[in-house]
Amino acid sequence: MAFPSDFRQAQPADQADGLRRLFSVRAVRFIPVVSNPFVPQPERLLQRMTSALESLGLYTLLVDACTRAPRARDEVLLPLSGCVQTRSDRVAYLSAGGLPARWPDSGGARGGFLHALIQAAPLSQAVLLHARAEELGHMLGNGDHGLSRPRPIMLCDAQAASVAHASAALKQLAAEVGWREHDMLLSAGMDAPAACEVSGRLAHCADVSFGGVQNDCIEIVVGRPPSWRAVEALASFMDSALQAGAAFVPPVRPSRPGAAPRPIPSSCLQPMV
Repeated sequence: MAFPSDFRQAQPADQADGLRRLFSVRAVRFIPVVSNPFVPQPERLLQRMTSALESLGLYTLLVDACTRAPRARDEVLLPLSGCVQTRSDRVAYLSAGGLPARWPDSGGARGGFLHALIQAAPLSQAVLLHARAEELGHMLGNGDHGLSRPRPIMLCDAQAASVAHASAALKQLAAEVGWREHDMLLSAGMDAPAACEVSGRLAHCADVSFGGVQNDCIEIVVGRPPSWRAVEALASFMDSALQAGAAFVPPVRPSRPGAAPRPIPSSCLQPMV
């Protein structure tokens, strides 16, 4: 079930207190990241995001299901746990090109894939879903599947084609699943000016086209090592995105009295090569 409507009303005393409240029950937060084929090196942006979540002390699963992600083997309706790779003590990765469509639910929705992800990486508290707008809408829906409606992160840069693609994705999500709020993550070059103009254009487009709201925006220069201020800013950005992610509380399975929890087999997380 989704979190109650007053979930975000209480203001935490600090970031750690906010995370304690957020995960006071066993919950998984799905953070949709809308892919953009015109943004170069999206994997570096995703790596920065997962590092920020790791810095918050969270177990994170990065699922790359965009069209450029390596496609999973045809026989992968075997347990997904064998396809999950470790990147650090708290970050795991799944290359999921073409996988969401293999877990269809009734009516064509794909909530079953989310359940498969939870089973494949049971420690995960945050799941970063990188996919096309259409895929994300199918997976997360408009507040059904026992999930709250999320606020997606839009990837973009200053190229005209990239901005046009992000604008079209915003309109598609608003029309198909009613997502009218979004965050922006802008990729900038070493010598590029501040991307405030791009952010403003997309915010204006969302406002005029469907009454949409841009909640937050952050700029990352992928070719430059991040300063401590940039690291802190991204951690704050991802903390906000986490609060607005699609919340899912897995059902608690009854266990025998006095039974110890089953250990996670080592095969669930395969070393990354």
